[in-house]
Amino acid sequence: MTKVGFNLLAWSAVISEELLPTVERLKEIGYDGIEIFLGIEDEAMYKKFGKEVEDLGLELNCVMVLGPDENPIDPSAEVRKKGLERIKWAVDRAHDMNADVICGPMHSAFANFADKAPDEDEYKRSAEILAKAGEYAAQADILLTPEAINRFECYLCNTMDQLVGLVERVSHPNVKAHFDTHHANIEEKTLSGALKKVAPVLGHVHISENDRGTPGSGHVPWDETFSTLAEIGYDGWLTIEAFTRDDPDFANSINVWREYNKPWDVAEQGYAFIKEMSEKVGL
Repeated sequence: MTKVGFNLLAWSAVISEELLPTVERLKEIGYDGIEIFLGIEDEAMYKKFGKEVEDLGLELNCVMVLGPDENPIDPSAEVRKKGLERIKWAVDRAHDMNADVICGPMHSAFANFADKAPDEDEYKRSAEILAKAGEYAAQADILLTPEAINRFECYLCNTMDQLVGLVERVSHPNVKAHFDTHHANIEEKTLSGALKKVAPVLGHVHISENDRGTPGSGHVPWDETFSTLAEIGYDGWLTIEAFTRDDPDFANSINVWREYNKPWDVAEQGYAFIKEMSEKVGL
């Protein structure tokens, strides 16, 4: 059976005890777990927060990004080493919280571009770093799921075809692929074709509307998406990732300039939508 999660970035990119009432309400709605952004450096807070979430009976996953000074595809071995160390740091923090999955575009630096298309050397460098990261993650029994994101936020992996090629090159059981419906809606010809392509290495799914608002309120082809997830036998997380202006610094960093939907509308209506669609297709 799939599990339904919610990413706390709808409220804040900074993990603190102030978010615990939010987590409690998500539990009351029916969510199986939450997803948090690995950003702050306060190791004690990760441990404390993880324990509080576990005490509430919820599971926890993480999302991360890398900056240009820790880019796994950089020609500089020193920069690539910093990227690997940052992923290892993320694994340690996820382990502190008993998390199972770290997702996000960890294959390369977020919003960092070149004046050319990605080349073979860059995919090779990324695969080498991810393979080493997978070895480290295996010790903590954590799954790394690099994510293909749209052309405006990344250039190495925009499509499932690119991401599957990278994950297959990594060839490690603790490194699988992350599928996000928002990005796929921009980059893929069909979501069903993309899901079938990624199926053998699919490890994590984000349920995100085309405008990052409430799932089911936009034009993502949801019937096609859920029926294909059922067809390929997906049994992992279905985690809502929606963005708001509640954390202005984070919103500004990802170009979120308006409110799409209120966070609790997304959480309540999104959960009901996922459960309805899952029941409809037998997921």
